Amino acid sequence: MPATCNPSPSDTGNSEVAQDTSAVKATMKAEWINPFITATKSVFKTMLGCDIQRGNPSAKSGFQPEFDVTGIISLTGMACGTVVVSLSRETAIAATEAMMGQAPASIDEDVVDVIGEIANMIAGAAKGELEELSMSIGLPTVIVGKNRLISFPTHVNIISIPFNSPLGALCVDVGLKKE
Repeated sequence: MPATCNPSPSDTGNSEVAQDTSAVKATMKAEWINPFITATKSVFKTMLGCDIQRGNPSAKSGFQPEFDVTGIISLTGMACGTVVVSLSRETAIAATEAMMGQAPASIDEDVVDVIGEIANMIAGAAKGELEELSMSIGLPTVIVGKNRLISFPTHVNIISIPFNSPLGALCVDVGLKKE
């Protein structure tokens, strides 16, 4: 597992956002992060049949996704931003097998569809918890490969939330700002 995505083995799942986000500027509110944590846990439990553990959220300075297979969803409304769900190749293939009942031999259109759907479900569930922001969800985009840059709104702070699961590690990056 890469050193930059370190899930905490002591995560109990009870308190969502750790104090790590206290230094985040006012443009990104900590209470906006909790719905994404809850949604990620719920999607993995319901759709993939596995419990995941959250690591310590932290501010992210770069625009590169953590892993090789990345689902991206834009959000617009009273707040706008981007949600990025990033998985390793192995985790993406395992997630596809869990969802479709058959493991692809490599990254293919089924993997891309599954990761896009996972990103869409996470963003959709979190959006439901952030009704006061009246947001709409864009269509998912999936990119495969390293050294890709993700576009976030200007002057938004990105919070990276690492998770560990029986399928492998993943990260959810959220960058939202109120319009």
